Amino acid sequence: MFDANHRSQMRHFSSPVLKTIIHVVFNVLVGLLATSLVLVAVFSYVPVPITPLAFIRGAQAVFSGREIHFSKDWIEVELMAPHLLRAAIASEDFRFVEHNGFDFPAIQKAIAANERVEKRGRGRIRGGSTISQQTAKNVFLFPSRTWLRKGLEAWMTVLIESMWSKRRILEVYLNVVEFGDGIYGAEAASKHFFGKSARRINASEAALLIAVLPNPRKLSIARPSSYVRYRQSAILRRLSYVDLP
Repeated sequence: MFDANHRSQMRHFSSPVLKTIIHVVFNVLVGLLATSLVLVAVFSYVPVPITPLAFIRGAQAVFSGREIHFSKDWIEVELMAPHLLRAAIASEDFRFVEHNGFDFPAIQKAIAANERVEKRGRGRIRGGSTISQQTAKNVFLFPSRTWLRKGLEAWMTVLIESMWSKRRILEVYLNVVEFGDGIYGAEAASKHFFGKSARRINASEAALLIAVLPNPRKLSIARPSSYVRYRQSAILRRLSYVDLP
């Protein structure tokens, strides 16, 4: 008798609570959906002013007592040196023009390569993210390795591939990606390291800029290591094979 009454009370208690939880979750999801659609629509025309990563870097500088460095100049994709566009595709996403946001063969190769690295206990972790995925992550999301962030990244990638042209994706990517301490975008990086606009850099300079993108906080454009020079040479060799969107 007690058990029956107890179960009955629990049903009466849980029913409104469950409805409230479902209602809240539904509203949150609808809000996130609407916000993501608006943001992607706005940034299909408007330059991205600042990224979550740049904000985090600034906050870290404040909390550690360091001076905040932030250099960023927007440049339209039509004004960028074609070498720069080709270098980005050659290094970061060779099938950029062909895929719809996800390069599944590259993802599978990266997973297999990383498993070998883990077994050997040495080597470099390989990424399989496309330029579209990196753009979605840089523009809309905070850096994290959680499955939630990966899921949001996938959703934002689908959105920008649906609402932006390939040239717009490449334009945004090259204008927001981090090239060094407080240096965001190819225009700011070109002026800082080469003393000229990204519209006037040559193929070697473009390849050097892109060569540090796996880890611009450790790899240096000003003092390129043998690894950076190796990547620069590899990028230069592939430039002539790249199709631009």
